[in-house]
This record gives sequence, structure tokens and C-alpha cells, in this order.
Amino acid sequence: MKKTRRIKWALAFFSGIAVACMAGGPAQAQPAEALPKAFIDGTGPGWRALGEADFKKVNCATNTWTWTNGVIYCTGQPMGVTRSQNLVTNLELVVEWRHLRSGGNSGLYLWATERSIRQLEAGEGPFPEGIEVQVLDHGYTEQYERETKKKADWFTTHGDVFPTEKAQMTPFSPAAPSGMRSFPRKHLSKGVGEWNHYYVRAINGEIRLWVNGEEVSGGTGCKPAFGYLCLESEGSPVEFRNLRIRELP
Repeated sequence: MKKTRRIKWALAFFSGIAVACMAGGPAQAQPAEALPKAFIDGTGPGWRALGEADFKKVNCATNTWTWTNGVIYCTGQPMGVTRSQNLVTNLELVVEWRHLRSGGNSGLYLWATERSIRQLEAGEGPFPEGIEVQVLDHGYTEQYERETKKKADWFTTHGDVFPTEKAQMTPFSPAAPSGMRSFPRKHLSKGVGEWNHYYVRAINGEIRLWVNGEEVSGGTGCKPAFGYLCLESEGSPVEFRNLRIRELP
């Protein structure tokens, strides 16, 4: 092949690559951070808002929970829960939350058992048996390590999911050293004073949690897989808003 023909062939080849890239070929693939998130806002067929009338006092004070203009305010005192009026099985749930003090602790309980709720109403313990979706501020890690002189390796502040009391769950990976708690695959939770968005899907004994638009943790084989939905008061002021549910077959 003559030199001039080789030059023309090379120019044509590289021009073809450039055209393919501009047309959306593999070289134009979007970076992962640019891809859209699966953000569920709790609107559409079957979704409904949960308000004060949908919950019942269990073992908190009369002023522990305040519902005002769509915002649920919890003082954190005393420790305990408020529960849904109705038992639930399969469901989707969305809620926004924020801690008002560094190191704040709270949570959502799914499938809290009737037996454990009766015990709480009788004054036996602060929290129910069920599956907890952790609502924890980042400052909690610093406080724990300072007070206990131990490494905080058995929990995170980004959306752990775990069974409580005698409840059971096989956690999604990565799991805590104990093998009981599902740790988030990504750390997406925001800090004190900032609103976080949770989307929870709980179907046929499987729970999956999305934090601020991305799935991070969960588990399968949950026992129980039927019970009450609870909001937790655990020592520090916290706010919830846009709490919505869609019950499924």
C-alpha cells in the first residue's frame, strides 16, 4: 500500500470512531454519579398520607409526639413508640426525617408484633419486637466511642436494618460482625438538621431500604412479616414529615 493511501485509510478509520462516539457509542457512557436515582415520593395510585389519627399512643407521654402542619415532632422523652392503628403486611413507605441534635437516635419499626406491643402498654420495656430501620445521626458514633472507649464497628449511621428482640432476619451484605444487622452499601445519610428521605419496601418477609434515592440495605426471611408500623422515641428530638404508605396484596 502506498504511503498516501495508508494516510487516507488511517484518517477515515479515526474519523469513523469519532462519529460513533458522538452518536452515543460506548465511549460516551455516563459516569455512575450522573445516572438518575430511583426517587419515590409516595404519590400515585394506592398511596395515602399517614396523620395523627392513624397512630395510637403506646408507652410515651401525651406530649412526646406532636403533629403540626404535616410535620411530626418527637421530644425523644420518654423512650418508647407510637404505633399504627392498623396491622400491616406488605407495603411501601416513604418518610423524610431530620435530627435536631447531634448524636440523635430514632427509628422506624415494621411488623412490630401484637404481643410485644401489649407488653409495652403494660409497662414492660421501651421498644417492640420487629424489624427496625435505623434513624441515627452521625454524631452518635463519636459519642459512643468517647463514652465506651470501644470502636463503633457493630452499627452505622447511614441506614442499618435489623431485627429486634426475638424477631429474625437474614441481612443483605454487608452485614455487621454479629451477622444480624444489614449495613448500608453506600453512606448517603445527611447530618444533623438536614432532611433525609427514606423509601422502604416490605414484601413477603423481605425489606429493602433506599436512602436519599439509592437502595442501600435490607434483609429477607423476616419473622414476623406482619404487625404494626411504629415510630420510635429514643432520647433526642427528631422530626418526620411526608409520611406516606401504600399497602400491597
